[in-house]
Amino acid sequence: MFIFFLIAVFVIGYIAIAFEHPLRLNKAASAMITGVLCWTIYMFSSASAETVTDELLHHLGEIASILFFLLGAMTIVELIDTHNGFEFITRHITTRSKSRLLIIVVVITFFLSALLDNLTTAIVMASLCARLLKNKEDKLWFCGMIVISANAGGAWSPLGDVTTTMLWIGGQITALNIMKQLILPSLVVCALPLALVAWRFRGQQIDRLEEKDDQTKAEKKDGLLILFSGIGFLVFVPVFKTLTHLPPFMGMLLALGLMWVITTFLHKDKEPEQLEKLTVARALQKVDSPSILFFLGILLAVSSLQSAGLLQTGASWLSNTLGNDYMIGSFLGLLSAVVDNVPLVAASQGMYDLQTYPTDHPFWEFLALTTGTGGSAIIIGSAAGVAVMGIEKIDFMWYLRNISWLALIGFAGGIAVFLLQMQF
Repeated sequence: MFIFFLIAVFVIGYIAIAFEHPLRLNKAASAMITGVLCWTIYMFSSASAETVTDELLHHLGEIASILFFLLGAMTIVELIDTHNGFEFITRHITTRSKSRLLIIVVVITFFLSALLDNLTTAIVMASLCARLLKNKEDKLWFCGMIVISANAGGAWSPLGDVTTTMLWIGGQITALNIMKQLILPSLVVCALPLALVAWRFRGQQIDRLEEKDDQTKAEKKDGLLILFSGIGFLVFVPVFKTLTHLPPFMGMLLALGLMWVITTFLHKDKEPEQLEKLTVARALQKVDSPSILFFLGILLAVSSLQSAGLLQTGASWLSNTLGNDYMIGSFLGLLSAVVDNVPLVAASQGMYDLQTYPTDHPFWEFLALTTGTGGSAIIIGSAAGVAVMGIEKIDFMWYLRNISWLALIGFAGGIAVFLLQMQF
């Protein structure tokens, strides 16, 4: 009976998360309530409260490593944005050709999302397009491509997508191998839709918005220093893990600490009013805390299903029904367009252990690709899509009519390239 209640609470919580906007209830609240209730039901069903507590604390240790990693990364990106470091990119885009501008924006998004993360990059690039473009329809097409390229760019990097980060921290993949195996399929996921949309814009010119440059020379210099320092430290995190074998969040905390030192010395002579806006403490205040709490709640809920043995049952059902690793991965990838990919990957980590699929097994690489890029098929299927939808007020049905089929072509192309790679 308790299994029925556990599944019911999880499903209801999931529905509340999916209908966040109609309910006008932040998904963090739904996730936290779901996580606590799932563990409460599991506790009442267990014969030993001590065993359940030990299991909870074990899972919490793994979850905390993901949350601290995300908190550090988000703070560094917020610091770059506060110092207008991303303005360096916009100042160097001068083309007036729509197709050329689209290619530049998509390429920058693809590689930047691998260094920062797909959500942050989508916000930065959508804001950039809002500054560069006047026409509303142009903005919608550009933002649709930003969603696809941000998710594709995030899939092949351990820093680029929460799900890839989770697999990396969980020991299912290693940093260099995932980059080597997924860079080409991810490029194809992005390149196929880009070619079609760039062809649509061929020969068209842009009415660009004129930007005001009100930054001083010193401010530009500070922004550039923070931009390259931040990106450099983020790239250093996988290197730190490889050298020390410590968990990735330790490298991220070191990176944040070093950024704190740099900003302290950089602004030591500034006035208190000006200094307050540029500190790490202010960046921490501006970090998207509800997203951190959402991840905490949903990962707690999924871990309760794992402890109850439900995920292992689900794995057996999928294996018996689909019978093929790549069919399972493709199914989970398409499902991630409807269901948030964070709990999907967390569930997969619980369903399939490292004895079944050892570190760097093609199943984990394929899962990172499909769950990272499948969410582009629907605008609410990824955090990047939801963020861009909010910035440009993109209509759900407009995206479904114009962008979804492009995302699915890229998704299928990426899978085909990955399978070809496996053959050779």
